[in-house]
Amino acid sequence: MGMPAKGSIGGAAAALALMLGACSAPPKLSVDNAWVRLSAVPNGPAAAYFTLHGGRTDATLISVSADVAVRSEMHESMTGARGMSGMHPLDRVVVPAEGDVAFAPGGRHVMLFNVNPGIRPGGHRVLLTLTFADGRRLQRNATVLGAGDEAAE
Repeated sequence: MGMPAKGSIGGAAAALALMLGACSAPPKLSVDNAWVRLSAVPNGPAAAYFTLHGGRTDATLISVSADVAVRSEMHESMTGARGMSGMHPLDRVVVPAEGDVAFAPGGRHVMLFNVNPGIRPGGHRVLLTLTFADGRRLQRNATVLGAGDEAAE
C-alpha cells in the first residue's frame, strides 16, 4: 500500500478546519435582494427595496443613498384608522441582532428623488449605500425594474 502524497493529509485537515470554522462564524450585518422600481410617472420618485440581516449586535440604519438619485428618504407605508393609505418618513430603523428587516412593497421602502432619467430596467444597476449610526456602511447593487415589471424576490 502506498503512502499518501506528502502534504495531502495536511491539506485535507486544513480544508476541514476551514469548513468547520465557516459553520460557526458569527452572523455579520448584511444586505441582499436589493432592487429598485422606477416610477410610472415621468420624473416621479423611484423606490428601493432590500432585506437587512442583523449581525451579532443590534444596528441602527440612519440613511440609504443611491448613486443615481439626488435625494433619498426612508419611509414606511401604513393604513390609517379610516382605511386611508399613507406613508411617513423614518429617521432610523433598528436591525435586531441576528434578525431580519425587510424593505418591501407595502411596508418600509426608500424613496429615490430626481433619479437620472437615463436609468432603464434590465441592463442598469443602482448602487445603494446604507449608512448605520456607528459609521458602518454597506453597499449593494440593486436590479432596476420598470413600473409594471413583476417584483423581484
